[in-house]
Amino acid sequence: MKLKDKVAIITGAGRNIGEDTARLFAKEGAKVAIVDLDKARGEAVAASIRADGGVAEAFVADVSIEAQCETLAEAVAAKLGRVDVLVNNVAISDNKKIMDITLEEWNRVMAVTLTSPFIMGRAAARQMIKQKSGGVIINLGSTSGFYGRTTALAYTTAKGGVANLTKSMAIQLSPYNIRCVLAVPNKIGSPVGKDEFDPSRPTPNLCGNRPGVPADMAKVICFLASDDASFINGSAVFVDGGVTSMMPGDRIG
Repeated sequence: MKLKDKVAIITGAGRNIGEDTARLFAKEGAKVAIVDLDKARGEAVAASIRADGGVAEAFVADVSIEAQCETLAEAVAAKLGRVDVLVNNVAISDNKKIMDITLEEWNRVMAVTLTSPFIMGRAAARQMIKQKSGGVIINLGSTSGFYGRTTALAYTTAKGGVANLTKSMAIQLSPYNIRCVLAVPNKIGSPVGKDEFDPSRPTPNLCGNRPGVPADMAKVICFLASDDASFINGSAVFVDGGVTSMMPGDRIG
């Protein structure tokens, strides 16, 4: 098992990429803290993992609030024994143009999508440093963080920030044997912040033009969290079907 006896916190684990990652982590031997604002949804995932023989506990927290991040890290350590891995998965999008988005909408996207990886990452790192055992922090990026878009102004800005946040975290936490990596999806599963998966959503890429599914992302995140990736630090790992390899406007075939 790649993650035997590790304790992992996964934010936004009640659905989509977070849920599939939690399930795979448990199968690989990790004890998983399922974090979601929706209590019922988080508890359902945790219960399902336990029914399959895994170890999982549900936690409710708004990870855009500093005090709740600190309390969460402490609660997970108290309940599950330690913190070895953090997956900063939670995010929301605005899908707005510059002339339409309000400052309130901008600030909320920034708080959830950019600030939360910082404050949750710091809270988890404090616990890892206290344990003197190192650890891994995996931030979820987006191809939207590397390009401009006709919509989603705050989201693209926030995800661009997460990319550089990860690099600085990797540099500053490396003396404590804590690795930080950016995992970068493109249109995987349901759109950000939504439950519904739309199989008709255009997904032109180099991998058969099929849509990405949460399991694609979960497998890469699991690898990055494992000792198999022990020499990967500060990097951005793209899980995008090869879409960022194409010239804008190109068509396959």
